[in-house]
Amino acid sequence: MNGTDSCGTGWAPSGAARRRLEGEPPPVPARTRRLPMRTDKIYLVGFMGAGKSSVAGALGGRLGWRVEDIDDLVERRERMTVADIFSRRGEAYFRRVERSVLAAQVPVRHAVVATGGGTYADPANRSLIDRDGVSIWLDVSLTQVIERLPSDGRRPLAADRAGMTRLFRDRQAAYRRAHVRLDAGAPVGEIVERIIDRLDM
Repeated sequence: MNGTDSCGTGWAPSGAARRRLEGEPPPVPARTRRLPMRTDKIYLVGFMGAGKSSVAGALGGRLGWRVEDIDDLVERRERMTVADIFSRRGEAYFRRVERSVLAAQVPVRHAVVATGGGTYADPANRSLIDRDGVSIWLDVSLTQVIERLPSDGRRPLAADRAGMTRLFRDRQAAYRRAHVRLDAGAPVGEIVERIIDRLDM
């Protein structure tokens, strides 16, 4: 990886000197967390409505990698929607299935995995993800989340707006632990190119 990633190695002096001479602005620092050696697996984390599924599909297509979506895998296993699982079985049951589905993805390589909004907030899931690949936080504002979320009941935790606001704030601390943070307010194609550039792929 080169100096544009999150390894904390910094930019080479020659590059910095060139930018000063040419009047280019300094690069925006990436995160300081060291990336794992294995970058054949990318996990997209972040709040509901951050665009994880859309970015995963586009990034997987760009890299020629497999694409998996944790919520979709849960629904396939349980043969019901996430909303139905929450209403019939409860969130605790959903989280158990989610952990099981996530663990089943570990052997899969050259893959982009879109996680659920609460997946990375669980300490055990977070540890697994950060050991298994690169975690990328798609960061969006609460205003953007509210604008993007459908009002059709598919997002059970979004039904209570005050509760969702508290949840958004509570989960920020977990998301900040990701290897890389990216502003997800940009178009999907731009986010994909930023990821590829950040990971030097």
